[in-house]
Amino acid sequence: MLLFTLPLLFAIVHSSANDVLELTDNDFSTRIKEHEYSLVMFYAPWCGHCKKLKPEFEKAASLLRSHDPSVTLAKVDCTEAGKETCNKFSVSGYPTLKIFKNGDLSKEYSGPREAAGIAKYMKGQVGPSARNLLTKEALEDFLKEADVAVIGFFDKDSKLKDQYLKVTDRLREKFRFGITHAPENLEEYKEQVVLFRPKHLQSKFEPSSVIYKGDILEGLDSFLKENAHGLVGHRTRDNAEDFSNPLVVAYYSVDYVKNPKGTNYWRNRIMKVAQSFAKDFNFAVSAKDDFQHELNEFGFDYVPTDKPIVLARSKDNKKYTMSDEFSIENFETFLSNLKEGNLEPYLKSEPIPESNDAPVKVAVAKNFDEIVTNNGKDTLIEFYAKWCGHCKKLAPIYDELGEKLANEDVAIVKMDATNNDVPAPYEVRGFPTIYWAPKDSKSSPVTYNGGRELDDFIKYIAKHATSELKGYDRSGNSKSKEEL
Repeated sequence: MLLFTLPLLFAIVHSSANDVLELTDNDFSTRIKEHEYSLVMFYAPWCGHCKKLKPEFEKAASLLRSHDPSVTLAKVDCTEAGKETCNKFSVSGYPTLKIFKNGDLSKEYSGPREAAGIAKYMKGQVGPSARNLLTKEALEDFLKEADVAVIGFFDKDSKLKDQYLKVTDRLREKFRFGITHAPENLEEYKEQVVLFRPKHLQSKFEPSSVIYKGDILEGLDSFLKENAHGLVGHRTRDNAEDFSNPLVVAYYSVDYVKNPKGTNYWRNRIMKVAQSFAKDFNFAVSAKDDFQHELNEFGFDYVPTDKPIVLARSKDNKKYTMSDEFSIENFETFLSNLKEGNLEPYLKSEPIPESNDAPVKVAVAKNFDEIVTNNGKDTLIEFYAKWCGHCKKLAPIYDELGEKLANEDVAIVKMDATNNDVPAPYEVRGFPTIYWAPKDSKSSPVTYNGGRELDDFIKYIAKHATSELKGYDRSGNSKSKEEL
Protein backbone atom coordinates (compact mmCIF):
# COMPACT_ATOMS: atom_id res chain seq x y z
CA MET A 1 0.00 0.00 0.00
CA LEU A 2 2.89 2.36 0.78
CA LEU A 3 4.17 2.04 -2.77
CA PHE A 4 0.92 3.47 -4.12
CA THR A 5 0.67 6.36 -1.65
CA LEU A 6 4.20 7.71 -1.99
CA PRO A 7 3.79 9.06 -5.56
CA LEU A 8 0.55 10.73 -4.53
CA LEU A 9 2.25 12.31 -1.50
CA PHE A 10 5.13 13.48 -3.71
CA ALA A 11 2.65 15.14 -6.08
CA ILE A 12 0.89 16.92 -3.22
CA VAL A 13 4.14 18.23 -1.74
CA HIS A 14 5.19 19.67 -5.08
CA SER A 15 1.78 21.01 -6.09
CA SER A 16 2.64 24.64 -5.38
CA ALA A 17 5.69 24.55 -7.65
CA ASN A 18 3.66 22.86 -10.40
CA ASP A 19 1.09 25.65 -10.22
CA VAL A 20 3.66 27.99 -11.80
CA LEU A 21 4.13 27.63 -15.55
CA GLU A 22 7.70 27.54 -16.88
CA LEU A 23 7.66 29.34 -20.24
CA THR A 24 10.36 29.71 -22.88
CA ASP A 25 10.92 31.58 -26.14
CA ASN A 26 9.43 28.59 -27.98
CA ASP A 27 6.06 28.57 -26.24
CA PHE A 28 5.58 31.92 -24.47
CA SER A 29 3.51 33.65 -27.16
CA THR A 30 1.17 30.69 -27.63
CA ARG A 31 0.72 29.50 -24.04
CA ILE A 32 0.29 32.95 -22.50
CA LYS A 33 -2.74 33.49 -24.78
CA GLU A 34 -4.42 30.44 -23.25
CA HIS A 35 -4.92 32.34 -19.99
CA GLU A 36 -7.11 35.40 -19.55
CA TYR A 37 -5.08 36.81 -16.64
CA SER A 38 -1.41 36.01 -15.99
CA LEU A 39 1.35 37.28 -13.75
CA VAL A 40 4.78 36.53 -15.19
CA MET A 41 8.04 36.60 -13.25
CA PHE A 42 11.09 37.25 -15.41
CA TYR A 43 14.09 35.99 -13.43
CA ALA A 44 17.72 34.88 -13.41
CA PRO A 45 18.66 31.68 -11.52
CA TRP A 46 21.65 33.36 -9.85
CA CYS A 47 19.64 36.36 -8.60
CA GLY A 48 19.31 36.47 -4.80
CA HIS A 49 16.06 38.47 -4.87
CA CYS A 50 14.64 35.92 -7.32
CA LYS A 51 15.54 33.04 -5.01
CA LYS A 52 13.79 34.83 -2.15
CA LEU A 53 10.69 35.53 -4.24
CA LYS A 54 10.40 32.04 -5.77
CA PRO A 55 8.74 30.22 -2.79
CA GLU A 56 6.39 33.16 -2.22
CA PHE A 57 5.47 33.17 -5.91
CA GLU A 58 4.78 29.42 -5.84
CA LYS A 59 2.67 29.73 -2.70
CA ALA A 60 0.70 32.59 -4.28
CA ALA A 61 0.00 30.36 -7.28
CA SER A 62 -1.48 27.72 -4.99
CA LEU A 63 -3.59 30.38 -3.22
CA LEU A 64 -4.97 31.49 -6.59
CA ARG A 65 -5.52 27.97 -7.93
CA SER A 66 -9.29 27.93 -7.38
CA HIS A 67 -10.00 31.64 -7.82
CA ASP A 68 -12.77 32.61 -10.24
CA PRO A 69 -11.90 34.16 -12.63
CA SER A 70 -8.68 32.20 -12.85
CA VAL A 71 -5.25 33.79 -12.46
CA THR A 72 -2.17 32.04 -13.85
CA LEU A 73 1.34 32.57 -12.53
CA ALA A 74 4.26 31.89 -14.86
CA LYS A 75 8.02 32.39 -14.94
CA VAL A 76 10.63 32.94 -17.63
CA ASP A 77 14.38 32.29 -17.25
CA CYS A 78 16.03 35.32 -18.86
CA THR A 79 19.49 33.75 -18.93
CA GLU A 80 18.68 30.64 -20.96
CA ALA A 81 15.56 29.59 -22.82
CA GLY A 82 13.73 32.89 -22.36
CA LYS A 83 16.30 35.47 -23.48
CA GLU A 84 14.37 36.70 -26.53
CA THR A 85 11.12 37.00 -24.57
CA CYS A 86 12.80 39.02 -21.85
CA ASN A 87 14.32 41.35 -24.42
CA LYS A 88 10.96 41.74 -26.12
CA PHE A 89 9.38 42.98 -22.90
CA SER A 90 12.35 45.22 -21.95
CA VAL A 91 13.36 43.29 -18.84
CA SER A 92 16.43 45.03 -17.44
CA GLY A 93 16.51 43.78 -13.83
CA TYR A 94 15.57 40.72 -11.83
CA PRO A 95 13.03 39.78 -10.80
CA THR A 96 10.65 41.77 -13.03
CA LEU A 97 6.92 41.03 -12.74
CA LYS A 98 4.39 41.93 -15.43
CA ILE A 99 0.65 41.35 -15.78
CA PHE A 100 -0.77 39.97 -19.05
CA LYS A 101 -4.37 39.82 -20.23
CA ASN A 102 -5.29 37.37 -23.00
CA GLY A 103 -1.63 37.17 -23.95
CA ASP A 104 -1.04 40.92 -24.22
CA LEU A 105 1.01 42.95 -21.75
CA SER A 106 -1.44 44.80 -19.50
CA LYS A 107 0.69 46.62 -16.91
CA GLU A 108 3.73 46.42 -14.67
CA TYR A 109 3.15 44.62 -11.38
CA SER A 110 3.54 47.04 -8.46
CA GLY A 111 2.17 44.98 -5.57
CA PRO A 112 3.67 43.14 -2.59
CA ARG A 113 6.36 40.46 -2.90
CA GLU A 114 5.02 37.90 -0.44
CA ALA A 115 2.46 35.16 -1.12
CA ALA A 116 -0.67 36.52 0.53
CA GLY A 117 -0.02 40.00 -0.83
CA ILE A 118 0.60 38.73 -4.37
CA ALA A 119 -2.62 36.70 -4.28
CA LYS A 120 -4.66 39.58 -2.90
CA TYR A 121 -3.24 42.04 -5.42
CA MET A 122 -3.96 39.77 -8.37
CA LYS A 123 -7.49 39.01 -7.18
CA GLY A 124 -8.04 42.76 -7.30
CA GLN A 125 -6.80 42.90 -10.91
CA VAL A 126 -9.13 40.38 -12.49
CA GLY A 127 -12.80 40.32 -13.36
CA PRO A 128 -15.23 43.05 -12.31
CA SER A 129 -14.06 45.37 -9.54
CA ALA A 130 -17.11 44.45 -7.46
CA ARG A 131 -18.35 40.86 -7.30
CA ASN A 132 -22.03 40.52 -8.17
CA LEU A 133 -23.73 38.74 -5.24
CA LEU A 134 -26.88 37.31 -6.78
CA THR A 135 -28.27 35.47 -3.74
CA LYS A 136 -28.27 35.59 0.04
CA GLU A 137 -26.00 32.54 0.05
CA ALA A 138 -23.52 34.32 -2.21
CA LEU A 139 -23.54 37.30 0.15
CA GLU A 140 -22.93 35.07 3.18
CA ASP A 141 -20.09 33.24 1.43
CA PHE A 142 -18.50 36.57 0.49
CA LEU A 143 -18.58 37.67 4.13
CA LYS A 144 -16.89 34.44 5.29
CA GLU A 145 -13.64 35.28 3.53
CA ALA A 146 -10.74 36.55 5.66
CA ASP A 147 -10.47 40.13 4.37
CA VAL A 148 -12.58 43.21 5.00
CA ALA A 149 -15.64 43.22 2.72
CA VAL A 150 -17.24 46.35 1.26
CA ILE A 151 -20.69 45.83 -0.25
CA GLY A 152 -23.03 48.15 -2.10
CA PHE A 153 -26.74 47.36 -1.65
CA PHE A 154 -28.59 48.94 -4.59
CA ASP A 155 -31.68 48.54 -6.74
CA LYS A 156 -30.79 47.65 -10.33
CA ASP A 157 -31.78 51.10 -11.60
CA SER A 158 -30.12 52.96 -8.71
CA LYS A 159 -28.27 56.17 -9.59
CA LEU A 160 -25.81 55.49 -6.77
CA LYS A 161 -24.72 52.16 -8.27
CA ASP A 162 -22.64 53.77 -11.02
CA GLN A 163 -20.95 56.07 -8.53
CA TYR A 164 -20.09 53.09 -6.34
CA LEU A 165 -18.58 51.18 -9.28
CA LYS A 166 -16.39 54.15 -10.16
CA VAL A 167 -14.91 54.02 -6.67
CA THR A 168 -14.46 50.23 -6.76
CA ASP A 169 -12.56 50.52 -10.04
CA ARG A 170 -10.22 53.03 -8.42
CA LEU A 171 -9.64 51.06 -5.22
CA ARG A 172 -9.88 47.46 -6.42
CA GLU A 173 -6.28 46.72 -5.44
CA LYS A 174 -6.88 47.83 -1.85
CA PHE A 175 -10.28 46.43 -0.93
CA ARG A 176 -12.59 43.51 -1.65
CA PHE A 177 -15.83 44.87 -3.12
CA GLY A 178 -19.22 43.31 -3.69
CA ILE A 179 -22.51 44.58 -5.07
CA THR A 180 -25.97 43.10 -4.76
CA HIS A 181 -29.41 43.82 -6.21
CA ALA A 182 -31.09 40.68 -4.79
CA PRO A 183 -34.32 41.66 -2.97
CA GLU A 184 -33.55 39.34 -0.03
CA ASN A 185 -30.24 41.15 0.47
CA LEU A 186 -31.85 44.58 0.47
CA GLU A 187 -34.12 43.95 3.45
CA GLU A 188 -31.66 45.31 6.03
CA TYR A 189 -29.59 47.65 3.84
CA LYS A 190 -30.88 49.54 0.83
CA GLU A 191 -29.12 52.20 -1.23
CA GLN A 192 -26.21 51.98 1.19
CA VAL A 193 -22.54 51.00 1.23
CA VAL A 194 -21.49 48.88 4.19
CA LEU A 195 -18.04 47.86 5.43
CA PHE A 196 -18.00 44.43 7.12
CA ARG A 197 -15.13 43.34 9.33
CA PRO A 198 -13.89 39.76 8.84
CA LYS A 199 -15.19 37.33 11.44
CA HIS A 200 -11.81 36.73 13.10
CA LEU A 201 -11.42 40.48 13.78
CA GLN A 202 -14.91 41.10 15.12
CA SER A 203 -15.07 42.20 18.74
CA LYS A 204 -17.47 43.50 21.35
CA PHE A 205 -15.42 46.70 21.45
CA GLU A 206 -16.57 47.92 18.03
CA PRO A 207 -19.41 47.16 15.60
CA SER A 208 -18.86 44.32 13.12
CA SER A 209 -20.13 46.51 10.29
CA VAL A 210 -20.12 50.24 9.52
CA ILE A 211 -22.57 52.01 7.22
CA TYR A 212 -21.28 54.82 5.02
CA LYS A 213 -23.63 57.79 4.94
CA GLY A 214 -21.84 60.39 2.84
CA ASP A 215 -21.39 61.24 -0.83
CA ILE A 216 -20.01 58.14 -2.55
CA LEU A 217 -17.76 59.87 -5.05
CA GLU A 218 -16.46 62.48 -2.64
CA GLY A 219 -15.95 60.65 0.62
CA LEU A 220 -16.07 56.86 0.29
CA ASP A 221 -12.30 56.60 -0.30
CA SER A 222 -11.48 58.34 3.00
CA PHE A 223 -14.16 56.42 4.88
CA LEU A 224 -12.73 53.07 3.81
CA LYS A 225 -9.15 54.03 4.65
CA GLU A 226 -10.19 55.29 8.09
CA ASN A 227 -12.36 52.29 8.98
CA ALA A 228 -10.84 49.32 7.16
CA HIS A 229 -8.60 48.22 10.04
CA GLY A 230 -10.93 49.16 12.86
CA LEU A 231 -9.92 50.16 16.37
CA VAL A 232 -6.90 47.82 16.48
CA GLY A 233 -5.91 46.52 13.06
CA HIS A 234 -3.96 43.41 12.14
CA ARG A 235 -0.80 44.99 10.70
CA THR A 236 1.14 42.74 8.34
CA ARG A 237 4.09 43.21 5.99
CA ASP A 238 1.54 43.49 3.20
CA ASN A 239 -0.52 46.35 4.70
CA ALA A 240 1.99 48.09 7.00
CA GLU A 241 1.87 51.29 4.93
CA ASP A 242 -1.84 51.65 5.74
CA PHE A 243 -1.02 52.51 9.36
CA SER A 244 0.15 56.08 9.89
CA ASN A 245 1.63 57.90 12.88
CA PRO A 246 0.89 58.49 15.69
CA LEU A 247 0.90 54.71 15.90
CA VAL A 248 0.95 52.26 18.81
CA VAL A 249 1.79 48.65 17.93
CA ALA A 250 1.66 45.57 20.14
CA TYR A 251 4.09 42.90 18.94
CA TYR A 252 3.54 39.28 19.97
CA SER A 253 2.83 35.87 18.42
CA VAL A 254 0.01 37.07 16.18
CA ASP A 255 -1.20 34.10 14.13
CA TYR A 256 -4.80 33.99 12.90
CA VAL A 257 -4.23 30.68 11.09
CA LYS A 258 -2.77 28.48 13.82
CA ASN A 259 -3.87 30.32 16.96
CA PRO A 260 -6.76 32.76 16.42
CA LYS A 261 -8.05 32.36 19.97
CA GLY A 262 -4.68 33.14 21.54
CA THR A 263 -4.14 36.03 19.15
CA ASN A 264 -7.44 37.64 20.07
CA TYR A 265 -6.86 37.02 23.78
CA TRP A 266 -4.24 39.77 23.75
CA ARG A 267 -5.86 41.87 21.03
CA ASN A 268 -9.06 42.17 23.07
CA ARG A 269 -7.09 43.46 26.05
CA ILE A 270 -5.39 45.99 23.84
CA MET A 271 -8.75 47.04 22.39
CA LYS A 272 -10.25 47.48 25.85
CA VAL A 273 -7.73 50.22 26.58
CA ALA A 274 -7.40 51.58 23.04
CA GLN A 275 -11.06 52.58 22.83
CA SER A 276 -10.35 55.39 25.33
CA PHE A 277 -7.46 56.72 23.21
CA ALA A 278 -8.85 56.22 19.72
CA LYS A 279 -8.85 59.97 19.02
CA ASP A 280 -5.19 60.29 20.01
CA PHE A 281 -3.47 57.29 18.38
CA ASN A 282 -3.80 54.62 15.72
CA PHE A 283 -3.47 51.06 17.03
CA ALA A 284 -2.35 47.73 15.60
CA VAL A 285 -1.12 44.26 16.47
CA SER A 286 1.76 42.69 14.54
CA ALA A 287 3.53 39.33 14.52
CA LYS A 288 6.87 39.91 16.22
CA ASP A 289 8.63 37.42 13.90
CA ASP A 290 7.51 39.41 10.83
CA PHE A 291 8.70 42.72 12.27
CA GLN A 292 11.91 41.82 14.06
CA HIS A 293 13.61 44.65 12.17
CA GLU A 294 11.26 47.14 13.85
CA LEU A 295 11.89 45.61 17.26
CA ASN A 296 15.62 45.98 16.58
CA GLU A 297 15.09 49.69 15.90
CA PHE A 298 13.76 50.01 19.45
CA GLY A 299 16.61 48.02 20.98
CA PHE A 300 14.89 44.63 21.18
CA ASP A 301 17.22 42.01 19.73
CA TYR A 302 15.40 39.30 21.67
CA VAL A 303 11.89 39.27 23.14
CA PRO A 304 11.99 37.22 26.38
CA THR A 305 8.22 37.13 26.97
CA ASP A 306 5.07 35.84 25.29
CA LYS A 307 3.24 38.96 26.38
CA PRO A 308 2.92 41.86 23.92
CA ILE A 309 5.80 44.31 23.55
CA VAL A 310 4.29 47.77 23.03
CA LEU A 311 6.14 50.31 20.91
CA ALA A 312 4.93 53.67 19.65
CA ARG A 313 5.83 56.40 17.19
CA SER A 314 4.62 59.96 17.59
CA LYS A 315 3.34 62.09 14.74
CA ASP A 316 6.87 63.44 14.23
CA ASN A 317 8.23 59.85 14.25
CA LYS A 318 9.85 59.90 17.69
CA LYS A 319 10.05 56.42 19.24
CA TYR A 320 8.66 55.33 22.60
CA THR A 321 8.74 51.99 24.40
CA MET A 322 6.51 50.64 27.15
CA SER A 323 9.18 49.42 29.57
CA ASP A 324 6.80 47.73 32.03
CA GLU A 325 5.48 44.22 31.41
CA PHE A 326 2.19 44.24 29.54
CA SER A 327 -0.98 44.48 31.58
CA ILE A 328 -4.15 46.46 31.02
CA GLU A 329 -3.18 48.84 33.83
CA ASN A 330 0.40 49.35 32.59
CA PHE A 331 -0.81 49.85 29.02
CA GLU A 332 -3.32 52.49 30.09
CA THR A 333 -0.64 54.30 32.12
CA PHE A 334 1.76 54.22 29.18
CA LEU A 335 -0.82 55.72 26.81
CA SER A 336 -1.78 58.42 29.30
CA ASN A 337 1.85 59.45 29.75
CA LEU A 338 2.43 59.32 26.01
CA LYS A 339 -0.59 61.53 25.38
CA GLU A 340 0.51 64.06 28.01
CA GLY A 341 4.08 64.19 26.72
CA ASN A 342 5.56 62.80 29.93
CA LEU A 343 7.80 60.17 28.29
CA GLU A 344 11.34 60.45 27.03
CA PRO A 345 11.68 59.17 23.45
CA TYR A 346 13.82 56.11 22.86
CA LEU A 347 17.05 56.99 21.10
CA LYS A 348 19.25 54.38 19.48
CA SER A 349 22.71 55.79 19.93
CA GLU A 350 26.35 54.88 20.23
CA PRO A 351 28.15 56.37 23.24
CA ILE A 352 29.23 59.99 22.90
CA PRO A 353 32.92 59.94 21.92
CA GLU A 354 35.27 60.72 24.83
CA SER A 355 37.37 62.81 22.45
CA ASN A 356 36.05 64.58 19.37
CA ASP A 357 39.01 66.73 18.34
CA ALA A 358 39.69 65.31 14.87
CA PRO A 359 38.95 67.54 11.84
CA VAL A 360 35.97 65.30 10.99
CA LYS A 361 33.61 65.39 13.95
CA VAL A 362 31.74 62.25 14.99
CA ALA A 363 28.02 62.61 15.58
CA VAL A 364 25.90 60.05 17.40
CA ALA A 365 22.20 60.29 18.16
CA LYS A 366 22.81 61.59 21.70
CA ASN A 367 25.05 64.48 20.62
CA PHE A 368 23.53 65.26 17.22
CA ASP A 369 22.05 68.58 18.31
CA GLU A 370 25.40 69.70 19.73
CA ILE A 371 27.56 68.52 16.82
CA VAL A 372 25.20 69.41 13.97
CA THR A 373 21.99 71.27 14.73
CA ASN A 374 23.27 73.86 17.22
CA ASN A 375 26.93 74.11 16.25
CA GLY A 376 26.56 77.59 14.72
CA LYS A 377 28.35 76.53 11.54
CA ASP A 378 27.55 75.47 8.01
CA THR A 379 27.76 71.69 8.11
CA LEU A 380 28.49 68.89 5.67
CA ILE A 381 27.37 65.59 7.23
CA GLU A 382 27.90 62.10 5.89
CA PHE A 383 25.62 59.25 7.01
CA TYR A 384 27.51 56.00 6.46
CA ALA A 385 27.57 52.28 7.21
CA LYS A 386 30.73 50.49 8.31
CA TRP A 387 30.15 47.66 5.82
CA CYS A 388 29.54 50.01 2.85
CA GLY A 389 32.23 49.81 0.17
CA HIS A 390 31.49 53.29 -1.20
CA CYS A 391 31.79 54.70 2.33
CA LYS A 392 35.19 53.04 2.82
CA LYS A 393 36.38 54.51 -0.47
CA LEU A 394 35.17 57.97 0.57
CA ALA A 395 36.72 57.87 4.08
CA PRO A 396 40.28 59.10 3.26
CA ILE A 397 38.91 61.85 0.98
CA TYR A 398 36.47 62.95 3.68
CA ASP A 399 39.26 63.01 6.28
CA GLU A 400 41.41 65.13 3.98
CA LEU A 401 38.47 67.50 3.44
CA GLY A 402 38.19 67.90 7.21
CA GLU A 403 41.88 68.79 7.41
CA LYS A 404 41.65 71.31 4.54
CA LEU A 405 38.72 73.12 6.16
CA ALA A 406 39.82 72.76 9.79
CA ASN A 407 40.16 76.54 10.23
CA GLU A 408 36.97 77.46 8.39
CA ASP A 409 33.53 78.28 9.78
CA VAL A 410 32.36 74.92 8.42
CA ALA A 411 31.87 71.61 10.23
CA ILE A 412 32.67 68.33 8.50
CA VAL A 413 30.73 65.58 10.30
CA LYS A 414 30.10 61.87 9.92
CA MET A 415 27.59 59.55 11.58
CA ASP A 416 27.11 55.77 11.51
CA ALA A 417 23.46 55.58 10.48
CA THR A 418 23.20 51.86 11.22
CA ASN A 419 23.96 52.29 14.93
CA ASN A 420 22.26 55.63 15.54
CA ASP A 421 18.79 57.01 14.96
CA VAL A 422 18.83 59.60 12.21
CA PRO A 423 16.73 62.61 13.26
CA ALA A 424 14.22 64.38 11.06
CA PRO A 425 14.36 66.04 8.59
CA TYR A 426 17.30 63.90 7.46
CA GLU A 427 16.41 60.74 5.53
CA VAL A 428 18.84 57.95 4.77
CA ARG A 429 17.91 55.41 2.10
CA GLY A 430 21.37 54.38 0.96
CA PHE A 431 25.02 54.76 1.86
CA PRO A 432 26.72 57.12 1.92
CA THR A 433 24.04 59.83 2.14
CA ILE A 434 25.48 63.33 2.44
CA TYR A 435 23.67 66.53 3.45
CA TRP A 436 24.60 70.21 3.43
CA ALA A 437 23.05 72.11 6.34
CA PRO A 438 23.53 75.92 6.29
CA LYS A 439 23.99 77.34 9.77
CA ASP A 440 20.97 79.64 9.54
CA SER A 441 18.55 77.01 8.21
CA LYS A 442 19.41 73.70 9.87
CA SER A 443 15.75 72.73 9.67
CA SER A 444 16.02 72.56 5.87
CA PRO A 445 19.17 70.63 4.94
CA VAL A 446 19.69 69.76 1.27
CA THR A 447 21.00 66.50 -0.13
CA TYR A 448 24.51 66.73 -1.56
CA ASN A 449 24.54 65.10 -5.00
CA GLY A 450 27.87 66.40 -6.29
CA GLY A 451 31.11 64.58 -7.03
CA ARG A 452 33.03 62.77 -4.32
CA GLU A 453 36.57 63.89 -5.01
CA LEU A 454 38.25 66.43 -2.74
CA ASP A 455 37.98 69.28 -5.26
CA ASP A 456 34.28 68.56 -5.80
CA PHE A 457 33.54 68.99 -2.09
CA ILE A 458 35.66 72.14 -1.76
CA LYS A 459 34.07 73.84 -4.77
CA TYR A 460 30.57 73.03 -3.49
CA ILE A 461 31.26 74.27 0.03
CA ALA A 462 33.06 77.41 -1.21
CA LYS A 463 30.07 78.27 -3.37
CA HIS A 464 27.35 77.55 -0.79
CA ALA A 465 29.01 78.67 2.45
CA THR A 466 27.12 81.39 4.30
CA SER A 467 30.30 83.49 4.50
CA GLU A 468 33.16 83.28 2.02
CA LEU A 469 35.84 80.84 3.15
CA LYS A 470 39.14 82.16 4.44
CA GLY A 471 41.24 79.89 2.26
CA TYR A 472 39.13 79.66 -0.92
CA ASP A 473 37.19 82.04 -3.13
CA ARG A 474 33.61 81.38 -4.20
CA SER A 475 34.81 79.25 -7.12
CA GLY A 476 36.83 77.01 -4.83
CA ASN A 477 40.22 78.38 -5.87
CA SER A 478 42.86 78.58 -3.15
CA LYS A 479 43.68 82.09 -1.90
CA SER A 480 47.15 80.97 -0.79
CA LYS A 481 49.92 82.05 -3.12
CA GLU A 482 52.03 79.18 -1.86
CA GLU A 483 49.43 76.68 -3.04
CA LEU A 484 49.15 78.49 -6.37
